[in-house]
Amino acid sequence: MIFREQLHPSWQESLKEHLPLLDAIEEKISVDSYLPKSDLVMRALSRDLYDSKVLILGQDPYPNPNYPVGLAFSIPEKETVFPPSLKNMFKELNADLGVDIPESGDLSPWAEQGVVLLNRTLTCRSGESNSHSDSGWRKFTDICVEKIAELGVIAILWGNNAQECSKYFTAHRGFFGSKPFSRANVALMKADKDPIVWSI
Repeated sequence: MIFREQLHPSWQESLKEHLPLLDAIEEKISVDSYLPKSDLVMRALSRDLYDSKVLILGQDPYPNPNYPVGLAFSIPEKETVFPPSLKNMFKELNADLGVDIPESGDLSPWAEQGVVLLNRTLTCRSGESNSHSDSGWRKFTDICVEKIAELGVIAILWGNNAQECSKYFTAHRGFFGSKPFSRANVALMKADKDPIVWSI
């Protein structure tokens, strides 16, 4: 399935002027074998745009072929060795909310509650971080982030690439000690929305 067809209809409609850019990116990277699998590339945008509550923005897919699943920071449930960035996220989750460090790195339960797990660059070559950063992805995901921000979605921006999108939000810089999970829930409740159940 080509990338544009993987988008939820709400995203297809919102991005209709920019779908030629997505097609061009797909054509450009097709000369490479890349991660994640082609049918997972747009997974972060496969849910209803208007159900979005929180955006967690990362850099690009894990370059280890065992890990990428199309959701930023997430890995397959069966993987027991967590990448450093996911370990750090779980440490902050534990420090912030006191929940146990999850045994699974599969973050799809967050996505099902309206957490958009998006990377700035949606593909990479195996073993090469940021290898597709000049493929047009950053322009495309910048547009996606702007669409999300227009809905008043709360953003958690981790890493320098993600911080480039801070112009769209009142964003908190930093990682450890920033209490992003509890602060996101406080903001959701102030907006009369259900908080996210962050425990996995």
